[in-house]
Amino acid sequence: MRLKAELILFLITFIWAGTFVIIKPTLNFISPLLFVTIRFLIAALVLTLIYRAKLLQIPKATFKMGTILGIFLFVGFVVQTIGLKYTTATKSALITGTFVVFTPILQVFVERKPIKTGSILGVILVFVGLIFLSSSQSNLIELFVSIGSDFNIGDFLTLICAIFFAGYIVYLDIISDKTDFNHVVWIQIVVTLIGSFILMISFDFLEVEKIKIQLNDQVIFTILYTSVLATIVTTFLQTKYQKYTTPTRAAIIFTSEPLLASILAYLILNETIGIFGLIGGALIILGVLTSELFDDLISNRGLKNEV
Repeated sequence: MRLKAELILFLITFIWAGTFVIIKPTLNFISPLLFVTIRFLIAALVLTLIYRAKLLQIPKATFKMGTILGIFLFVGFVVQTIGLKYTTATKSALITGTFVVFTPILQVFVERKPIKTGSILGVILVFVGLIFLSSSQSNLIELFVSIGSDFNIGDFLTLICAIFFAGYIVYLDIISDKTDFNHVVWIQIVVTLIGSFILMISFDFLEVEKIKIQLNDQVIFTILYTSVLATIVTTFLQTKYQKYTTPTRAAIIFTSEPLLASILAYLILNETIGIFGLIGGALIILGVLTSELFDDLISNRGLKNEV
């Protein structure tokens, strides 16, 4: 059963990785906030049909917790989608993946959990990786002279996305044993829909971002892929099968998402990031793995030595 579960988790990761490559070119035909609104409108409608018999039974406390969780999800998806318009699919995936490193840092302040050595090392590796990833220079001297010069608005928004996704994970950890997961899933999807709709109308009124859509096969496919496959199907599969493997093994599988996205971006979008970009991407993935696994590996080694 564990092998089947881990293969399904890898499939989920592959589906998530595909979203970066699919959404990036689609944003040429639809404004980001309209895309997020339609994506979560479809997801909300499908989930409403699935949960229709249970929606009137949702406690007030669950509504509150689901709403807070939804706000984290809403901000994360909105800034990630807008950011993807201005950065590459490769960089978006790699920077989004850093939420794993930010999660234990937020836990220090929110849950009063002590920060681990692996988290500190992970932050350092990710920070150095971002410097390399954000450079278009060809040698080390030019790289260090121009640190941060190629870090654009899209990269910044994606970094904000990673922080909010980390906040989402931390808050989910706090409420996970206090409420019904199915109720929370529906509420957070609806909150994301409402938030993106309000922001879309406000941005259009203020002429910050005009509502735009050129309906074609690519737009329709992307909306269906992200709303049904990458939102609803993956949520159900992850909920059902992740319990059959260990958190560590699941983390390793999910860490492959930015790597898979980078490969897909190269094959489908012809994106290249240069030698420093490759080094930066490798450092970010190493930082994420270090944050997740370092302390467990050290702990296990210590136990073996005691034996």
